[in-house]
Amino acid sequence: MAKLLRLLEQDCTLTHEQLASMTDMTVADVKAAIQRYEADKTILGYQAIVDWDRTDREAVTALIEVKVTPQRGDGFDRVAERIYQYDEVESVYLMSGAFDLTVIISGRTLKEVAQFVGERLSTLEDVTGTATHFILHKYKEKHLIFEKQEQQEKEWIFS
Repeated sequence: MAKLLRLLEQDCTLTHEQLASMTDMTVADVKAAIQRYEADKTILGYQAIVDWDRTDREAVTALIEVKVTPQRGDGFDRVAERIYQYDEVESVYLMSGAFDLTVIISGRTLKEVAQFVGERLSTLEDVTGTATHFILHKYKEKHLIFEKQEQQEKEWIFS
């Protein structure tokens, strides 16, 4: 079953028939397993990975290191839950090491991301510090390599 999950994670557009032949399962077993995984929340959703640099959409992504004071009985869960409720937040991870949470956010501009950190994130009661790192270029995400765009030749016209 782990092979089925790995295949779905790599390409969720594979048909049940393709998955069956790749896992030596029957089509019925594949369908049943996927339904079970969806029901028990092993599979949380399906998502395309988009190279936004190839579109006209302007966006900024930032990785924010967050230091927090853990709460008795809740640890880091309560503050993480407050943070992941914001629409700007794409991901939140509990970390080991020099800081406690990694928060990945997106915004239209650097200013919008900075305002989120300054006005919403750093003002939360249990947040004791943040460090923001802007993602300048993605090379690989979820096992997929972002290929270089062909440099378009510029045509110079002089009159």
